[in-house]
Amino acid sequence: MENHENSASTWPLLDTLAPFLQQAWENSKFQKPTEIQKQAIPQVLEGKDVLAEAPTGSGKTLAYLFPVLQKIDPDKKDTQAVILASSRELVMQIHEELQTWSAGSGISSATLIGGANIKRQLDKLKKHPRVIIGTPGRVHELIKKKKLKMHEVKTLVLDEGDQLLAPEHKGTLEDIIKSTLAERQLLLFSATLPKVSELEAQRLMNDPEIVRVGTEAEKPDVDHGYLITDARKKVDTLKRLTVIEAFKGLVFVRDIGNLDVLAEKLRFKGLSVGVIHGDSKKEDRVKTLKAFREEKLALLLATDVAARGLDIPSLKYVINYDLPDETSQYVHRAGRTGRVGSPVDGSVISLVTGDDIKKIVKISKELNIDITEKQMYRGELIDARQQ
Repeated sequence: MENHENSASTWPLLDTLAPFLQQAWENSKFQKPTEIQKQAIPQVLEGKDVLAEAPTGSGKTLAYLFPVLQKIDPDKKDTQAVILASSRELVMQIHEELQTWSAGSGISSATLIGGANIKRQLDKLKKHPRVIIGTPGRVHELIKKKKLKMHEVKTLVLDEGDQLLAPEHKGTLEDIIKSTLAERQLLLFSATLPKVSELEAQRLMNDPEIVRVGTEAEKPDVDHGYLITDARKKVDTLKRLTVIEAFKGLVFVRDIGNLDVLAEKLRFKGLSVGVIHGDSKKEDRVKTLKAFREEKLALLLATDVAARGLDIPSLKYVINYDLPDETSQYVHRAGRTGRVGSPVDGSVISLVTGDDIKKIVKISKELNIDITEKQMYRGELIDARQQ
């Protein structure tokens, strides 16, 4: 990557931001803002409500973090921004990013996650964090207990907003929004925004600016393929993939029951496997993700909810052990690889039985992407038509 001494000149807005943000940008390896950052940041800085849809891995987190951090007054001892996310992993991922980009600013932050020790979280709140990142259930609980005061919150962010607008979160989300003052700013960012979610979001927002970045803009370099296999031989097919040189794969499994059975079978075959799902303890998830990032595990098995928001820059392979029920799930799964700034290209491989062929064709058509048949040949994955 070239050095970027002239990064400010390629992005004039950078010169208008706080010195700590300019410094963080200089310290980063980014050459220029992504399309979603260019389009969304000015709108957020102007104080508008924003409804943004952009591909997974296109830099959405920074598109709201930059302006949110710019607006925080570190000298004011109140929570001024709340970021909501649907999973523990996504909360921790956002918090990591925030700590990187707020270095030297004096802006404090805290995470509020369901399932974690509530006493510890109350201790965090006593330190007056300026930014809160949390899951809706725990944030709502602490608002109801009058431990989290929302009267000075100027900005509320819904990350992966389509998930937060799902029926199971809707009532909680509306209560959180109602706890803020009417003039607060509401931002929603998502990789997929079905029409029903968009209409629901607009109902909650004040004349929002709609920012859409098509999947063609800065499309990550990801190859999509499938391997045909018998249902009984799926485990062996997955094991064969691990012989690929420097293989490291995130494997999506339909539910926790299937995931635990698969993990047991793979371990029996001598593979190093980690698992994360909705019932995993926080400490176990952190430990497992660390081992996977450090390449101590060949495979990480996950359910859709657990893997939402995972950011592993060096991840090359995403494996659909079970095909997703919804096309939007395929988008989110695929978005875990080939992310902006990643040192490796991405590859999504679906293990399909004869019954699944129609489903993979449907996904290919709906997303307008080529999903080609693959084969294993001498320890490598190749296009079946090359044979």
